[in-house]
Amino acid sequence: MSDLVYVLNSLTDTQALGQKVATLLQPRDVILLRGDLGVGKTALARAIVTSLNPDIVQVPSPTFTLVQLYETLRGDLWHFDLYRLRQAEEAFELGLEEAFGTGISLIEWPERLGSLRLPSSLLEIHLKIVEESDDRRDARIRLSESWKQRWATPL
Repeated sequence: MSDLVYVLNSLTDTQALGQKVATLLQPRDVILLRGDLGVGKTALARAIVTSLNPDIVQVPSPTFTLVQLYETLRGDLWHFDLYRLRQAEEAFELGLEEAFGTGISLIEWPERLGSLRLPSSLLEIHLKIVEESDDRRDARIRLSESWKQRWATPL
């Protein structure tokens, strides 16, 4: 896997990253969103969802529902927030296997999956607040083999 680092100086930068990710998505892709509370994972998820379907005006955080399902131009997008899971196996009750098999999976707090096996078409984004600034984030992006060529292709 390859690592890239993007500096996100504003919500606009976060939205631009989400738009780039959205343009490259394919069915059965899995995007892992990592980072502390309040770092911007849901803002990035919102940008991805609304880029895939501009008719969607509300993209609530699935913190309490655990999963939100959206119809998009690229197929169903499953937005999981696993923060409240007590055991990794609980993710299967949310439709995780179906999402992996046919849809696009956007997973906040993927570390809650423990050692469960993930599909190979992974894009991992780790957001971190830069200490000197409340607004600036670093986005460390890890590309699986299936993502390397897509990411390098100019839009």
